[in-house]
Amino acid sequence: MSKHEAVSRYNLIIRKLRNHPADFAEIANFLEVQSEIEGYNFKISKRTFQRDVKDIYAIYKIDIQYNFSDKVYYIDNDDQPEANERILEAFDTFNALNITDRLSDHIHFEKRRPQGTENLYGLLHAIKNCVQIRFSYLKYWEGELTRRLAEPLVLKEFKNRWYILAIDLKDNKIKSFALDRLSGLEITKKHFETPSGFNVTSYYRHCFGIVGPNGQEPEEVILSFDPFQGKFIKSLPLHESQEILKDDDEELRLKLRLVLTHDFLMELLSHGDNVKVIAPDKLVNEVKTVYRSALDQYCDEQ
Repeated sequence: MSKHEAVSRYNLIIRKLRNHPADFAEIANFLEVQSEIEGYNFKISKRTFQRDVKDIYAIYKIDIQYNFSDKVYYIDNDDQPEANERILEAFDTFNALNITDRLSDHIHFEKRRPQGTENLYGLLHAIKNCVQIRFSYLKYWEGELTRRLAEPLVLKEFKNRWYILAIDLKDNKIKSFALDRLSGLEITKKHFETPSGFNVTSYYRHCFGIVGPNGQEPEEVILSFDPFQGKFIKSLPLHESQEILKDDDEELRLKLRLVLTHDFLMELLSHGDNVKVIAPDKLVNEVKTVYRSALDQYCDEQ
């Protein structure tokens, strides 16, 4: 059997089990039907299927388990549900891109692609093995490269950009560094101890975006969205603390509890006049200041 047929078979098995757990007979029957539809020979023995399960994990990191009580196979998402969901999203994208040789007629790609992903593998290696890293970093507001020595803790994605959360040994503070502004990565051989009790989920629990709490306490935020924009906010919540206070034909009113960071302010501003900040007062005033400054730029032209 060709490699193409084997990979296609893996994809069919994943597709079948994503929809519903199934026993081997159901999987074999599904593959037989697909053989007739696609013109390939996907028929397999149970031994071959068991080998496929191992190959699927090795290639896609999708874990297919067997439920002895129900005697069915299923895709296990319990260990790392968010990571597994992203893997399955990537799997869907791969298959969509693989169905035609003329992609440009059917798919329009984003022209702005994040940079720095070439360092993902090296950074993951450093995190997993707890070894220090050296790199050059460019702050946009400083305009010049600085050399850093840091202890990497975790990789984080935000708005299609990747960041490394690390302890900067210059001042021993936890900071986030954008991968698209990081260059000259060097993986050292010097090991370090991960801070006791550090957990990235807890660290960002009350934060929106990539900026950490930096010693600030979370605050109660009340927002009012117009009904139309509210539909989008309900389908993709701003934060895990999001609680609906009012939802009718006039507004969607929400309560959140988080640290007031620049990232959160930028998110609010991106919604324009579709959102009104009700509380706290200091956030209300901050939004007003930004809008007045923006208006002044246009008033000066008259």
